[in-house]
Amino acid sequence: IIANWKLHPQSYFAAEKLARGVLAELKKIKNSSDAVLCPPFPWLTDFSHKMKGVKWGAQDVFWENEGPYTGEVSPKMLKNSGVGYAIIGHSERRDFAFETDEIINRKLKAALKSGLKAVLCVGERERKEPNFQNYVREQLKADLKGVSAAFAKRLIVAYEPVWAIGTGRAVKARELFEMATFIRRSLLDILGKKAAYNTPVLYGGSVDSGNAGGFMGSGGVNGFLVGGASLSAREFAKIVRIADEKR
Repeated sequence: IIANWKLHPQSYFAAEKLARGVLAELKKIKNSSDAVLCPPFPWLTDFSHKMKGVKWGAQDVFWENEGPYTGEVSPKMLKNSGVGYAIIGHSERRDFAFETDEIINRKLKAALKSGLKAVLCVGERERKEPNFQNYVREQLKADLKGVSAAFAKRLIVAYEPVWAIGTGRAVKARELFEMATFIRRSLLDILGKKAAYNTPVLYGGSVDSGNAGGFMGSGGVNGFLVGGASLSAREFAKIVRIADEKR
C-alpha cells in the first residue's frame, strides 16, 4: 500500500507530524509491512534515516546515477539514502513534465538496475475510449521495452485511470478486475509467465477506506497507490488494515 503525498505537506513540521502519525497508526495493525510512504524529496532522506517501521519511496527518479543533470535525483542516491521504492510514469508527470514512454522506460530500467522497486504507473485517459485496454497495453509495451526478466522481480504495476485521479470517481470492482486481468495477460506476453504471476498490480484513483474493501475483495489487485487519502494518518491506516484483512 503506497502513499503518494505529491506536493504535500508544505512544511517540515507538518510532514514530520504526518509521518509520525502514520507510524503510530501502523503499529496498531497486525501486518503493515507492505506500507510505503512517498513524501516530497525535501523530507524523504531525513525521514528514511530516522524513522523505522515503514518503507520509503520517491515520487520520481532520474535515469542516470551521476553527471551534469541539474535538479535531478539518481537511483543510486535514493538507494544510498535508505529509500527502496520509486514511482515512475505517474500520469501527472506524463502531463505537466511531458514525460514520454521513452523517458519512462529509461527511468524504469535505471531504477530496477540500481536495486529499487519500481512502481510503474499506467492507465487510460478516458474509459469512453473504444480501445482503452489497448492504450494501457501499448503503455506497458513501451515502458517495459528492454526490461529483462531478472530485473522484473522488482517491478510493481499501478493501474491509475487518469479520469479517476483526484476526481472522486473510481472504477467499479468488476471493471477493475477486468483491467487487472488484462494487465497480467499483457505482462505474460511482454515479460513471460513468472513476471506475470509475481508482479503485484495496484490500483490508484480516488481510493479511500470506503471503497478499498470492494477493490481488494473483487477487484483482483494486490494493493493500492493512494493519493489524497494518504494525507490523513488514520485514513491511510484504515486502507492498510482493510488490505491486510482482505488478502
